[in-house]
Amino acid sequence: MAIALVTGATAGIGAQYARLLAKEGFDLILVARDKKRLGSTAKSLSKEFGVKVEVLPADLTKPVQLEKVRKRLSDTKKPIEVLINNAGFGINKSFLISNLSDEQGLLDVLVTAPMRLTHAVLPIMKQRNSGIIVNVSSVASWIAGGSYSAAKSYLTVLTESLHIELRSTKVKISALCPGFTRTEFHQRGGMKMNGLPNFMWLSTEKVVSKSWRDVNAGKVISIPGWQYLILSGISRFGPRPMVRRIGMNVRRKQR
Repeated sequence: MAIALVTGATAGIGAQYARLLAKEGFDLILVARDKKRLGSTAKSLSKEFGVKVEVLPADLTKPVQLEKVRKRLSDTKKPIEVLINNAGFGINKSFLISNLSDEQGLLDVLVTAPMRLTHAVLPIMKQRNSGIIVNVSSVASWIAGGSYSAAKSYLTVLTESLHIELRSTKVKISALCPGFTRTEFHQRGGMKMNGLPNFMWLSTEKVVSKSWRDVNAGKVISIPGWQYLILSGISRFGPRPMVRRIGMNVRRKQR
C-alpha cells in the first residue's frame, strides 16, 4: 500500500487532504503538534476508510522534532509516495512591531520545514521515478503582504524550479495557491475577516479536489476558484506599484 505524509493534518486543508488521500486508498502518516487531535483524526480516518494511519507529533519550529519527520521521509524501506507540505500560520502584525520569535517561527514552518522535507524525499522519489509533492502556498505569494507573502513566494518559486528539473521524470510537484479558505487559519491569527464577501470564501473540499486533479495532471500551479484566477492574474502580471498597494491594504484591513 502506498504511503502519504501530510503536515498540519488535523485541521483545514491538511485535514481535508488526509481525508482525500485515505479515500484514494493511501496509508497515512499525519504530522501536527496536537497529539490528541492527531489521535482522533487518525482513528476516524482508519475506521471510515480502512487504511493504516500513523501519527507523528511534531512542532516544526523545533529542529529536533522536524528532524524526526525528515528521517521518516528518508526511509527507503517504507518510501513515501505523496508528501503534502501544508503546515503553516500567519502573523497579524506589521513587521515593524512584530515579535522576532514569531517571525522566526513563521520562517521555520513556512520555509525551512517544507524545504527540508522536500529535500529529504525527492532523491528517493526520483530514484523510484514515482511520487507526488504538493506545497501548500497561497495567492499571497504574488502580493506584498509582509513576511507571510515573502515566505509563500519562496515556496511557489521553489516548486516552479523543481517542476522544471523533474519534467523528464514521473515525479510530480505542484504549488497549491488558494485564496481565502474556510479553515481555522484566520481565527488562530486573530485576523478580522468580517468584511469579506461570502463569494470570496472557498471550501477546503473544493481547494483540495482541485489541487489533487492539477498535480496529477502535471500542473505546477493550482489556483482554485474563478475569483482567484482573476485576482492572481492581476497580482502576477499587473504593475508592481499597484500590486504592492493592494497587498498592503488587504493586510491592514485584516489587522
